[in-house]
Amino acid sequence: MIRSVLSGFLKIYQRFFTLLGYGSCRYYPTCSEYAKWQLETNPNLFKALFLSMVRILRCNQLFVGGIDYPKISVNPSKDARFCDYVCSVKYWYVPDDHKKRWNVIKNIF
Repeated sequence: MIRSVLSGFLKIYQRFFTLLGYGSCRYYPTCSEYAKWQLETNPNLFKALFLSMVRILRCNQLFVGGIDYPKISVNPSKDARFCDYVCSVKYWYVPDDHKKRWNVIKNIF
């Protein structure tokens, strides 16, 4: 329930601010898209919110920016919660070699 409410706020935020012409995020995917992906894929809600807030705080002139995909610490092939995402190919989970984590990459089709 909380995830759907937060996703709704993000959807309204994305619609409203793209109409006003704001689009100055230093990262790809944008900070709001990053937060949306974290809410959809990270099983721990508080960790998803924390990582999203850290990302928003890093989105300024003091940091370089660039490509920064969300990372999750769960193996999506072994967790039944991720069956909907894996079967419909909404997100690709690419393993990160360093910490047994997964990069979340959205399917564009």
